[in-house]
Amino acid sequence: MRCPPAASLGQRHQWAPQEEYFVRSCDTLLKIEGLEVRLPEGGDRPNAVEDFHLSLGRGEIVCVVGESGSGKSLMAQAVMGILPSNLPSPRGAVMFEDRNLLTLPDKERLDISGRRIAMIFQEPSAALNPIFRVGDQVAEVFRLHTGLSHNEARRRVVSLFSEVRLPDPEKIYQNYPHQLSGGQCQRVMIATGLALEPAILIADEPTTALDVTTQAQILKLMLDLRERHGTGILFITHDFGVVADIADRVAVMQHGRLVEVGTKDEVLRRPKAGYTRSLIKAVPKLQPREQNPHLGDWLVRAKGIVKTFDLTSIFQRGRSVTAVDKVSLEIRRGETLGLVGESGSGKSTFAQCIIRLVDPDEGLIELGDMTFSDLRGAALRKARSRVQIVFQDPYTALDPRQKVVDAIAEGPIIHGVSKGVALKDAKELLRSVGLDANAGDRFPHEFSGGQRQRICIARALALEPQLLIADESVSALDVSVQAHILDLLERMQKERGFSMLFITHDLRVASRLCDRIAVMRHGRILEIASPAELFSSPREAYTRELLAAVPGRDWLQQLAPM
Repeated sequence: MRCPPAASLGQRHQWAPQEEYFVRSCDTLLKIEGLEVRLPEGGDRPNAVEDFHLSLGRGEIVCVVGESGSGKSLMAQAVMGILPSNLPSPRGAVMFEDRNLLTLPDKERLDISGRRIAMIFQEPSAALNPIFRVGDQVAEVFRLHTGLSHNEARRRVVSLFSEVRLPDPEKIYQNYPHQLSGGQCQRVMIATGLALEPAILIADEPTTALDVTTQAQILKLMLDLRERHGTGILFITHDFGVVADIADRVAVMQHGRLVEVGTKDEVLRRPKAGYTRSLIKAVPKLQPREQNPHLGDWLVRAKGIVKTFDLTSIFQRGRSVTAVDKVSLEIRRGETLGLVGESGSGKSTFAQCIIRLVDPDEGLIELGDMTFSDLRGAALRKARSRVQIVFQDPYTALDPRQKVVDAIAEGPIIHGVSKGVALKDAKELLRSVGLDANAGDRFPHEFSGGQRQRICIARALALEPQLLIADESVSALDVSVQAHILDLLERMQKERGFSMLFITHDLRVASRLCDRIAVMRHGRILEIASPAELFSSPREAYTRELLAAVPGRDWLQQLAPM
């Protein structure tokens, strides 16, 4: 019996009550039954994935959501046959084209994984080899799996680059990974995945590190691929806004188990599991915060800041880029100023100018009663204690060989506080950020990502700064962990009275925390306004584009409190 055509975009499958996990059999591309992935002895639980059941239909997008450690990525790796070598062989069945992938010989499994099932990873810059041109890396897929000549493979790659909406495909073919933006690298990886026209595409957090406009383009691309090729897409994410935009069905994982599965509307609007409700409750809404009536006078004044970088290299001569172009803004005492914009807009470079990690080429920075941009040597080192920064990645921000209590106490000790007092204050700070004081004797690898970010915040606050810069400090965290960190920052600011420059590409997060929001593009500030004013009547077309690109915007606006 021939299967009917794949469901069109937006059309719902009809489910039988006993087939909660599965699509209709004639549409099924992939059927996972009782999958179990065991962890090595000594793990926090016996199994990373346990008794997992799910199917994926032709032309269907199934989003798998859950916090870090829920087993999402290991489930996908088990399907692909690329589990880490230290893990035992998975149990259960992963049925594809009437074969159990878990029992196939290695040669057959590799052929299917490279040709019929493809995977896109979270960090494209890590997946691409920096010493080869991106076009040649995609062409290698054809050389390994087909008999195409070099010229034929090149033509196919250029055609793929055009299909994934890369500008000037012929030029992109010749570029190296470092010459492309994050969104362009991700499109190259999607082109690699589509090269052999797979039946199934597994996307593991492919938009997590992208700004909202690039993310919106990638999500539209996924929908287009499904429409044109009938590709079944297993999309792993922790962003419910993304789920609202692209999912047909949603599977929710916790501690390796599937706790809920259903259509997008069922899970997002009528969740059954308490865990699902808690995740949705933690999603930042696009709602302006209440005005803060207790702001003081101006603490930070930046006037006409300019920073230009010389990009001359062996590949390009005499090229430069102005990352920050005559930026002026002010931050009041106790205020949180949000700085939003796409990747490459100059947000982080401007923050580094404020804290003097890089020196601006032009302009003036005033911090309270001092001209911060004029300081040098010992005077700069002393004044720097008044400005501290929390970076995006808590995993690389801490020395893996240093106990966390020593990391927190290090700054005050450098600035003249006795070791005993500094260590005592560090333990108190750990308690303040929601960790046990005894946790200070542990090393960074013994903490989760959210806990490490709390430690980084404690370390930044140890010097009692007047200004805290948070540079994408929650963008890589799960929604529930992100909510805890935002609550922590807000509470600590009320207790300690510092001002904050909060850098983000997510207007949902900015609306929750910021008193004012500055929109930055191509090194310039386009407009500054309160969240209420910015969301209701943005002046600039670019701001309207950012607002329109917020994932799940319509769903967020209709979301009732849970």
